Formats: sequence, structure tokens, C-alpha cells
Amino acid sequence: MSAITDFLYGVLTSINGLVNNYGVSIIVFTILMRLVCMPFDYRSRKGMRKMAVIQPKLNELQKKYGNDKEKFQKKQAELMKKEGYNPLSGCLPMLLTWPLMIAMFAAMRAIANEQLAVQVFRYLSGQENVITAADRFLWVKNIWITDSPFASIAPTAENLRLLTADVWQRALAQFESNPDAFAAIQSSLKSVAENAVLDFSTTDAMQLTVANMVSALQTMPGYNAAVASVPGWTGVSFLLFSITLFQNYNGLLILPILAGVSQILSTKFNPQMREQAQAQPSAEGQQNGMNNFMKYFFPILSVFFCLTSNAGFAVYWVTSTCFMWVQGIVITKILEKQDEKKAQSVSGEGSVK
Repeated sequence: MSAITDFLYGVLTSINGLVNNYGVSIIVFTILMRLVCMPFDYRSRKGMRKMAVIQPKLNELQKKYGNDKEKFQKKQAELMKKEGYNPLSGCLPMLLTWPLMIAMFAAMRAIANEQLAVQVFRYLSGQENVITAADRFLWVKNIWITDSPFASIAPTAENLRLLTADVWQRALAQFESNPDAFAAIQSSLKSVAENAVLDFSTTDAMQLTVANMVSALQTMPGYNAAVASVPGWTGVSFLLFSITLFQNYNGLLILPILAGVSQILSTKFNPQMREQAQAQPSAEGQQNGMNNFMKYFFPILSVFFCLTSNAGFAVYWVTSTCFMWVQGIVITKILEKQDEKKAQSVSGEGSVK
């Protein structure tokens, strides 16, 4: 992991150390990250708002000098200079936050993968409380699994094969300091293969180790109960998908639905969307088409992301969407007050005293 990712990983785990619940930790972590990015969001919104103000003037220049590209560009530059507008002021601040966002996603993914591996080792060591209070969140039984009745509460073989060697090694390190637990894990492996060892040093060794762990898990009544499906609901074809309904299902699809609903409300009522529309020099029909596309595309995309990711990511997505919605309203109010003060100042300077 990079230095920034390592730092954010430490921040999220430290928050969890205080609240002992990863769902709450992710909410707090998300709000902290959005607060860090708020100055950049403010600068971006300010630039978009400025662009929306001068856009009618640009449209007039386009009509007047549209056939003379060189002159239009010259007049456009003059207008930008006169208005004190930098074309990069709308997008550059947002681009500066991308490295932080990428590092944040990487940190969350690292913790999610590590906790899945930890749960596997808890099963193999014979622990009764495999899924702890820190892993539960409201109706979701295991926050590292998708919030869905079509997902079991325990990690499946498909989940485990996606984990990398460094994830397994970090998770195993938490058990190496406990000789009894470590010995129990080794004993579980040897019950399915006498020469089985915990080796993640190479790709081939890791694949063999994971295969042995999966075989060992499948001999354990507790794990089998956690991944047992409802009779007649295994691999049922539905549209283009194959679904399985689990007896110990992990969630109720609430978070993916909330992600879609919050995105719809944010797209419909967020003043930033109107400012972006005004700042884009496009024909009215084209703009309406783009607005309609975004109105339906982003909610569908939100639901898709949360259905194909763990519930922790869905918690982040809903929290971030709602925070940015409220933030957009607050920033708009601030900018409106600034515009009012500026207008009053200009009016005062131009009055006869």
C-alpha cells in the first residue's frame, strides 16, 4: 500500500478502535474525508457558479463570432480576463482530491479483504464468535459481505480466491501470536491434507493453501450452516443472473436501494447540478437529454456498485452521497450571500451621495 493508503488505513482502524463497529467507523471516516475535501469542493463550486454567470455572454460571442474561430477565441479570452475567471477553476480543485479518494477506496478495500481473511482463520481455529459486534451493522450481519438475501453471512470460496497473498499474511499475523489458535488452524488444514501448510509466498503455494482452507471449511458444521441455501433456491436463473437464496442471509437489500434513492434525490435537488448545466455550452435539447441520462444513469450505477460490493462500501456510498447533497445546499447558500453582498457593494458605490 502507498503511504497515503497506509495512513488512511490507520485512521479507519483507529476510529474502529474507539467505536468498535466498522459500520459506524466508515460513516465517521467518510465524513472526515469529505470535510478534508470541502475546501476543494467549495473552490470548484465557486468556479462553476462564475461560469454559469458569464455563460450567456459567451453564448452571445458564439453567435456573433461563431464563423471566425480565431476572433471568437480572442474575445473569449478577453471576457475571461475581464470577469476574472480561470477556466480551470471549476475542475482543477476536484481533480486534486482524486488521489485522496483513490487512497481512501484502497484503504477501505484493504480492511474489507483483511477482515474476510480473519474470519476464515477464526473458523479454522474453532472460534465460536466468528462474526463479532464490530462486523455487524444494523440489519447487516456481516458488513464485509453484500447487503442482500442472496449473499451468505460467511465468505464463500469465490470471495477467498480474490484475496491476495499480502492480505492473507496480514490476517495470519494476528493469529501467530496466539499459539493455540495458530496450532488449531494448522490442524484444520492437516485434517484435509496431511502435508498442508500455510504458505502464501508464491502464487502456486497460495492457491494450494486457499484450496486446502476451503476444503477444511466445508467440513465444519458451523461454516456449512452459515453458507447453507434455501432448498430449491440454489443457482436459480433470473434474467441474466443466477441467484441463490441463503438460509442465513446477510442483508435485506436496503443499502443498495438507499444508494439509488439518495442518488435520485441528490441529482434532482442538488443545486450543483443546475450550475453545471448552466456552465455547459450546449443546445437546450442536448442539455435536457444529458440531464435525463444522468437522472437515471447514476442511480442505476449506484445500485449496481452496492450490489456487487460489500456492505461497508454501500455505507460509504450512501453517507458520501447524502453528505455531498447537504454540502451542496450549504455552499450554494454561502455563495448566494456573497453575491448579494457584492451586488449591494456595487450598488452602493454607484449611488449618488
